[in-house]
Amino acid sequence: MIGRLNHVAIAVKDLASATALYRDTLGARVSQQQPEPQHGVTVVFVELPNTKIELLEPLGAESPIAKFLERNPDGGIHHICYEVDDILVARDRLKERGARVLGSGEPRIGAHGKPVLFLHPKDFLGTLVELEQA
Repeated sequence: MIGRLNHVAIAVKDLASATALYRDTLGARVSQQQPEPQHGVTVVFVELPNTKIELLEPLGAESPIAKFLERNPDGGIHHICYEVDDILVARDRLKERGARVLGSGEPRIGAHGKPVLFLHPKDFLGTLVELEQA
């Protein structure tokens, strides 16, 4: 059901510093900052030959990333994102198998302009999983 790894998301306190680390220290190609108010974050994508790293900074105190950083003050891996061919088919199949879809269960548009869903970390070895329609 799952396809390629789309990205690994890392929560950061300071997006400019994190971007500079990847760009200047590691020599990576990075995107411009992109506010995603519907998700409560500002993102930067680090382009790698085989996938992406998504750097996430909270956009306001109510951001899920702000809450994550309260529990993890140094930041860290927040979620992994896999591609699926059809997000609704994947959602229905996962629900039939007992997986919990977070939120309303309906896909929302993610940072790449494609439908996304999040799956409960307790159902996936303690890892928050994002699915993105390819």
